[in-house]
Amino acid sequence: MKAWIPFVGVGVLAALAGASLWLANTPDAPSVPKAGAVDAAPATVMAANFVDHDGKSRVLGQLGGKVIVVNFWATWCTPCVEEMPGFARLQTRWEPRGVRFVGLANDDPVKVKAFGEKLAINYPLWTGEAAVMDLSRRLGNRIGVLPHTVLLDGDGKVIESRIGIYAEDQLEARLAEILLRGP
Repeated sequence: MKAWIPFVGVGVLAALAGASLWLANTPDAPSVPKAGAVDAAPATVMAANFVDHDGKSRVLGQLGGKVIVVNFWATWCTPCVEEMPGFARLQTRWEPRGVRFVGLANDDPVKVKAFGEKLAINYPLWTGEAAVMDLSRRLGNRIGVLPHTVLLDGDGKVIESRIGIYAEDQLEARLAEILLRGP
C-alpha cells in the first residue's frame, strides 16, 4: 500500500466533516434531527411508570389533561436548561385550560429535585432510569437527542413529537391551535 493513501482518506473525511458543519449552520438547514415514527400505543404511554421526587410511583395517565406536554430532559443538557423556564411560564398560563406539563429525566433523583427548585420549575419532574429514554425512543426519538418534547392528547395519543428546543412562543401557538381546532 502506498504511504499517501491513508492521508487521502483522512483528508476526504475531514472535508466531509467540514461540509456537514457548514451545511448544518446555513439558514435553510434543519438544526436538529426530525422525530421518527411513534412505536407505542396510547395505553402503554399513559401507563409508563416513573418516580416523583418523593419516591412515589407515577404514570402519565394521572395527569388527566386535555393536552399533556412531556419533556424528556437532563440536568446536564444545556438546551434543556434553556427551554425549561419557558415551559414553567407556559404551565402557569395553560394549566387553567387543561394543559399539563411533566419533565422526564434519566438522571439522579436528588439532582433532579435540586435542579427543579433552583430553576423554580412548577410542573412535576419525574425520573425513571432506562424507562425514560426507552419511552423517548418509542415516541420518535430514535437517536436519543435531548431535549425531546411530545404533545399527547388526554388519552395518550401523540399529537406531535419534536427533538430539540421547543421555543416558548412556538409551543404557545401550537397549544392554542390544538385547543381551538383539535390535533
